[in-house]
Amino acid sequence: MIAANFLLLGVFVLLLLIGAPIAVALGLAGAAAVAVGLDLNTVAMIGTNTYASVAKYPLIAIPLFVLTGMVFERSGVAGRLVTFAQAIVGPRRGGLAIVATLVCLIMGGMSGSGPADAAAVATIMIPSMMKAGYPRSFSAGLIAASASTAILIPPSIALIIYSILVPGVDLRALFAAGVFPGVLAGLAVIIPTLIISRVKNFGAAEHGERPPFWKSLREAVPGLMAPVIILGGLRSGLFTPTEAAAVAVAYGLFVGVFLYRNMSLGDVWRVLADSAEISAVVMIIISLAGLFAWAGSTLGAFDHAAAAILSVSDDGSLVLIMIMVVLLFAGMILDGVSIYLITLPLLIPIAMAFEWNLTWFGILMAMNIAIGQFTPPVAVNLMITARIARVPIEETIPWVLWLMLTMGGALLLVILFPGIALWLPEMLGYRV
Repeated sequence: MIAANFLLLGVFVLLLLIGAPIAVALGLAGAAAVAVGLDLNTVAMIGTNTYASVAKYPLIAIPLFVLTGMVFERSGVAGRLVTFAQAIVGPRRGGLAIVATLVCLIMGGMSGSGPADAAAVATIMIPSMMKAGYPRSFSAGLIAASASTAILIPPSIALIIYSILVPGVDLRALFAAGVFPGVLAGLAVIIPTLIISRVKNFGAAEHGERPPFWKSLREAVPGLMAPVIILGGLRSGLFTPTEAAAVAVAYGLFVGVFLYRNMSLGDVWRVLADSAEISAVVMIIISLAGLFAWAGSTLGAFDHAAAAILSVSDDGSLVLIMIMVVLLFAGMILDGVSIYLITLPLLIPIAMAFEWNLTWFGILMAMNIAIGQFTPPVAVNLMITARIARVPIEETIPWVLWLMLTMGGALLLVILFPGIALWLPEMLGYRV
């Protein structure tokens, strides 16, 4: 068993180091450990366990929310949201930077995915920010950090995964718990952005008239209504989270095809194909991560690792800090969904041992992973925005460091004051 446990971790790390896709690393590591540590009859269950990892009704929400985000991106909603945000903020130093952050927050309430949010907003905002005098590297770092809030703003794909893997956690409570920390994270981006823009005189070339407020609001209402429909339906009990995803897709298609009338049947087909490709990648990762988690649980690897961590200290605060540091480094090289799938079998026994609130702990994980999504060397959000801005990732580091510090401060506030996350779900009557 000991050899199999070391093989589980060793094969996984080795494959990651040589550049294997995360799904391949998870699947091969799990299969190798099972083959060495268990008998051949158990090896025959690999296929069954891999299938069982994705044969879960709540997971239907993931491809549907991916499709929702892409529909709203292609239908022109993002562009109208930018105009509306400009009408609120107006032309001023740092104005476009605030607009980019606000649009990322709103788009996060549609896509549930940081990378999708980053791609949609960067494509629209970076050319305008460059004309207004913002450096490419600053713009790329800002939008990458702003888009990371999508992991907190409901409907978050990562939080859907968390609710499935952690027994007894209400997804509606998780969604509600992510609202105020998500807004806090947005403020943690806006405040340093305003200061930097004024000190460095970024956005000095912003000019032009403020878009008319009421006209831009009317045009943005269909996009602004999407989060309202999703959260309102969940709160009222009109539909489940999975059904909410289906309703969001239908609403997005109605907006793009019939209301804005800028999506043809060919556009709809391309959106369906693109979202199916992205969803397939996510679901393959989930299925093979399920094999990895099953192997680790069966062989006792996670239990031994949890016991080792608990033996370091009986101080819950110290252990929580250790976990947050590990998650931060994991977020630098892996996407949020993969981190949840890999670490939760290990972390949940620790959280239960210290009697941490599991809804609060899920939000802490999400905030930490959000910071990792724009922290080099890998930083999935930053890779996307830097590519769109045509700038090396290393040039964004001086700006990203400030945003890391302020987002870290927001995380610390939620650690010290759990009510920031738990007040809203408790007020709404959800089980936390």
